[in-house]
Amino acid sequence: MTNARIKPDAGNPLIGVLGGGQLGRFLVNTAREWDIRLSILDPDPEAPAGRVAHRFQVGNLLDYETVIEFARDLDILTVEIENVNADALEAIEARIPVRPSSQILRMVQDKGLQKEFYRKNGIPTSEFLLIAGKLELPESPERYPAILKLRRGGYDGRGVTRINSPAECPNGFDMPSVLEELVPIEKEISVIVSRNSKGQTAAYPSVEMVFNSDHVLDYQVAPADVSVEVEAESKRIALDLAEILKLEGILAVEMFITKSGKILVNEIAPRPHNSGHSTIEGNRTSQYEQHLRMLLGYPPGPTDLIQPHGLLNVLGSGAGEPVVHGMPEALAIPGVHVHLYGKAMSKQGRKMGHVTVLADDRAILLDRLNQLRTLRVGPV
Repeated sequence: MTNARIKPDAGNPLIGVLGGGQLGRFLVNTAREWDIRLSILDPDPEAPAGRVAHRFQVGNLLDYETVIEFARDLDILTVEIENVNADALEAIEARIPVRPSSQILRMVQDKGLQKEFYRKNGIPTSEFLLIAGKLELPESPERYPAILKLRRGGYDGRGVTRINSPAECPNGFDMPSVLEELVPIEKEISVIVSRNSKGQTAAYPSVEMVFNSDHVLDYQVAPADVSVEVEAESKRIALDLAEILKLEGILAVEMFITKSGKILVNEIAPRPHNSGHSTIEGNRTSQYEQHLRMLLGYPPGPTDLIQPHGLLNVLGSGAGEPVVHGMPEALAIPGVHVHLYGKAMSKQGRKMGHVTVLADDRAILLDRLNQLRTLRVGPV
């Protein structure tokens, strides 16, 4: 009996992924179901995806030659993080598909370019001002309070600060930044959409997100508690973005719903996203399978809910070797699915895992999510 590999229509491609965090780990696990090989590049020797990938290489995602060499024998290249060398991706595009494209990643890497892109293409977003550093912050009291964001490098609440008045301008960043109008927000939602090389698209139901004081996602619920009109319009905006970008992959579109019911795009991520974790159990097609479908040019899978679901991030409760606390209690709750990311070290506030809860009733979902707060990962 031979040990022949089953070949999908795309010829059992070797897909490279820049980034080996939990998003990459879920992508690897999904690819295994289709006997598709994933090769991971990440600077961390203990990267979660590296433990399960077909091939794992330690390397700097921002180093041109490292990325070029990594892609040498790949058939397709994708990312699970935006902070990569876009020049290398542009060179690689001459030989193999890079999904998302280097052009999309260049724009997403710079929050200022993102905002200008929205303005140019008629995508609703909050008013903004681009500045070179805190010395250019306006002195007019009417501009405050406002949100100041670093144009590059900020993530999970880092590189973001609130400026309440001109007196607080010295607390700003001495680097290129975006000063955004502070809008009265009713809630924040995310809509994930997909598009393949044939232009076939799909949109997931919106997800309602709640963030903690450090601007890190605390929990989320799907479907979002929004009107039929807001649901339809948010999907339309997200699909318009995918089409304008000529996206090949998936795109998470984070939006603000203002107290007056207006929808404003906050940020986009052209890759699997934290807000899509719960699609693994909660939707007909997970965001990870959908991303693979788009990479391979397959038609999108159905995105409807299997059941209403919620997600709670499990954050590190201290620095040290990770130990899971509260697992028996968590698994005793109906409808619970625990995902731990296999990170080698816990840090205070670091994403160490998440829990998905399914239930027919939103109140039950919220109650179960609250019960799960005893689950933590940290030192003994």
